Amino acid sequence: MSESPELRTSELGAGVVRRATRLADGRELLYYDDPGTSLGSERGVDARTLDGRPETATMRQDVLTGDWITFATARQNRVMMPSADADPLAPQTPSNPSEVPAQYDVAVFENRSPAFGPALIEAVGGVPAARNAPRGLDDLAELGVGRTRTSIGRCEVVCFSPDHEGSFGTQSVTRARTVIEAWADRTAALSALPGIQQVFPFENRGEAIGVTLPHPHGQIYAYPYVTPRTQRLLDSIDRTAPDLMTRVLDSERDSDRLVLQGEHWTAFVPFAARWPLEVHLMPHRHAPDFAALTNAERDELAPLYLRLLRGVDALYPTPTAYIAGWHQAPVNTGRETVRMRLELTSPRRAEDKLKFLAGSEAAMGAWTAEILPEVAAERLRTAIESVPEVTA
Repeated sequence: MSESPELRTSELGAGVVRRATRLADGRELLYYDDPGTSLGSERGVDARTLDGRPETATMRQDVLTGDWITFATARQNRVMMPSADADPLAPQTPSNPSEVPAQYDVAVFENRSPAFGPALIEAVGGVPAARNAPRGLDDLAELGVGRTRTSIGRCEVVCFSPDHEGSFGTQSVTRARTVIEAWADRTAALSALPGIQQVFPFENRGEAIGVTLPHPHGQIYAYPYVTPRTQRLLDSIDRTAPDLMTRVLDSERDSDRLVLQGEHWTAFVPFAARWPLEVHLMPHRHAPDFAALTNAERDELAPLYLRLLRGVDALYPTPTAYIAGWHQAPVNTGRETVRMRLELTSPRRAEDKLKFLAGSEAAMGAWTAEILPEVAAERLRTAIESVPEVTA
């Protein structure tokens, strides 16, 4: 395999090195090398012959709620639970023309079938170049029947490991720290793209959640709008006080819902948890996103987050499916009041039972919870205590 002449190398924090290149169809690919990696400095070229990228999807506005719904029909043909020899996230081999052309520690690349993008707003004489692109938050907030906009933005895949199976929680501390550095780096880069309003790193884990690939990976969405969940948070802050999130953290740290605490981070089951398993992880200092975290905060997060995830898996004899979403402040609003945090949720309410969102929750958004947060926190504390300290 020939070597890539366009590789661009940068040194990041914690000894992580980023190597940037392009895939055969022009999508961006970034390698994040562990400190002290055994990999060489070169990476192979993606020599595949690929079809052109799909047209950027279209958003339609639900005039009854103001929500924007993306219609990304190209996503219908995604790969479903492939075998190891056909894993699209594994390093390429002669028999597996996967998405990553070389061996790697952590790899990030643009999704081939994105919900947002590849088009972005690129102003030409002050006019957005993308056809029918959003024209800012005021434009998106207007209401009208039949309103559409182009789903500009970016969707990226984050491969935590070249292994075929696993999750973030199965990684080493060193690897977890590399991923955290990648999240921070991508948050900064995506936030700077034209038209991006919010950046959301997340991991879907388990078939019960709808995962289609067993490979240990997550995703990052860069939205052209502020998400509905964050809009409600901004409204709550406006209706209470700018320090609302500080007050919430102080209350949870002083409660019997606290499950894990470090010098810089606290994990807790929230006072009004919706899901049978729900835990939030928040930094003690205000930080709007990963890019704003100090090296000390990132260093502590790696082992603490791993221990939390391994505690979640210790609740039952088999691994638990979950969504681990890193909520970050919007790019252009709420930076001084919205504190980043993890919200990990799972529908698993017993070893062999799941919570399904039926009439009240799904249709009306009116939740009924079966497990008290204090009980859930006690169970999770016990599970975490059974997990050895994470040191490697």
